[in-house]
Amino acid sequence: MPLDARIADVTDRIIDRSRDTRAPYLERMRKLAEEGPRRAHLTCGNQAHAYAAMGDDKDALVAARAPNIGIVTAYNDMLSAHQPFETYPQKLKDAARRVGATAQVAGGVPAMCDGVTQGQVGMELSLFSRDVIALAAGVALSHNTFDAALYLGVCDKIVPGLVISAATFGYLPALFVPAGPMVSGLPNDEKAKVRQQFAAGEVGREKLMEAEMASYHGPGTCTFYGTANSNQMLMEFMGLHLPGASFVNPGTPLRDALTAAAAERAAAITGLGNEYTPVCDILDEKAFVNGIVGLMATGGSTNLVIHLIAMARAAGVILDCSDFNDLSEATPLMARVYPNGLADVNHFHAAGGLAYMMGELLDAGLLHGDTLTVAGKGLGLYTQEPKLTDGTLTFEAGAGRSLNDKILRPVSDPFQPAGGLVELTGNLGRGVMKVSAVAPERRVVEAPAAIFHSQEDVKAAFKNNELNRDVIVVVRFQGPKANGMPELHALTPVLAVLQDRGHKVALLTDGRMSGASGKVPAAIHVAPEALDGGLIGKLRDGDRMRVDATNGVIEVLEEGVEARAPATPDLSANAHGVGREMFEIFRQAAGPATSGAGVVV
Repeated sequence: MPLDARIADVTDRIIDRSRDTRAPYLERMRKLAEEGPRRAHLTCGNQAHAYAAMGDDKDALVAARAPNIGIVTAYNDMLSAHQPFETYPQKLKDAARRVGATAQVAGGVPAMCDGVTQGQVGMELSLFSRDVIALAAGVALSHNTFDAALYLGVCDKIVPGLVISAATFGYLPALFVPAGPMVSGLPNDEKAKVRQQFAAGEVGREKLMEAEMASYHGPGTCTFYGTANSNQMLMEFMGLHLPGASFVNPGTPLRDALTAAAAERAAAITGLGNEYTPVCDILDEKAFVNGIVGLMATGGSTNLVIHLIAMARAAGVILDCSDFNDLSEATPLMARVYPNGLADVNHFHAAGGLAYMMGELLDAGLLHGDTLTVAGKGLGLYTQEPKLTDGTLTFEAGAGRSLNDKILRPVSDPFQPAGGLVELTGNLGRGVMKVSAVAPERRVVEAPAAIFHSQEDVKAAFKNNELNRDVIVVVRFQGPKANGMPELHALTPVLAVLQDRGHKVALLTDGRMSGASGKVPAAIHVAPEALDGGLIGKLRDGDRMRVDATNGVIEVLEEGVEARAPATPDLSANAHGVGREMFEIFRQAAGPATSGAGVVV
């Protein structure tokens, strides 16, 4: 099938926009690749330090004829998705040895759990942790002893940070190694119902705790379709995972086989062999377009809008919010996974999952099928599924059809003709809204504004019955320069209760919502942010506003707002406590959401 003209047009304009950055980036990578294996440039003393603790692998490392693979791990016990990585380094080393290679843990990177910090001050470090992860991975690889890299990361900021580092070391091959989702527990919609009941005072904390523990109950990613699982989808669509690796549960033989296969494949694609595949050649404009199409077809996380822009910049590719909007319009919504459906990611995977979806999108001309991947040339490889037969890993054709059309549908009969994201523009600036879980009749809200400077104040107003009406809740001074752009997911139960009471409700903020943003229309990532001169900083209680996802509009309807003096809240509390002191330089240097809200790119 020829490439859809709309996909081609967006790709062409990204290529054109990126000419001045992509070409110099590739030139740098080519020069670094021409220098040959990294270890060849180390002195004997340098190498002795690098190999001192490597035991039986020393001879192979000194000979420099076998590939040496650097492992960058985000293992910790705080993230259920990352806990399985505890045992991965030894598995990867053993697999490397079986194919005549060596592997070393190059370094660890921090990995915070947004589920723990939701609604807490620690969330103000969350977005900046992406840049810290990129920097930490850069330190790990700076030893210059590796021929390829394996990245162990799954969750929200971790994968984007690791991709930024991988792109920076783009002359090295890079594979991302997932751990898979936890098995299904309490259904996500039942958990959300209990959260709303607690917010409304209908149940106590004991009932809430029981529901939360039944939902988040074991190793693996949380099973809803938020940022963590959107990351896993993205790595397959962009060709950085092995085919079918994303949603295989931890602790299974197939998961172990895929982990070993990642090490084997990393060894095969170094510059010492015949299949040299530097990641700079994978992370091109087409790969990023494929990733965005996957995001739209699955109704994935709004956080990926910011992260994809930052990841792409590290590879010399310049994305704009309009690219997401236009690709969303071209891409049918094919999946219903919580919060835009009742199913979880395990159900989605069982229904045919990513292999089926990519096959459909390729057949419809909505993906670039000629991209380079870690598995080889062509995205068609990712329509295959991994199988374990008599202990041997093979890749076979997927089902070729949806096994549950309430969860996964073909391009010809999607849940909706356009994808899950809308760009919003107007006199308030630019923002985005995830609409895949928002009912069409709720996508346009015109109502008076209620202005807040913290989510705690919103919750207090709700408890005082001050929001029991049609309202657009504005939470400002939540951008990267103000306080690190925390997620405001703790507001979801409160706003959902108001909506369920029959009110027209929307959120507008220069902060973020969860990657699992739900049924309440939320205009987020508004830029310029309040602290950077955005008109959102001049709004007042009662201003008539319009949030319109149908026509892509965010605007204040009052006259003379531009002439007002901006609000000047006391933000000093954002500078101290839970490590925030150390991130003042990040707040000062952060770019706007429209350019990825980053510090290092």
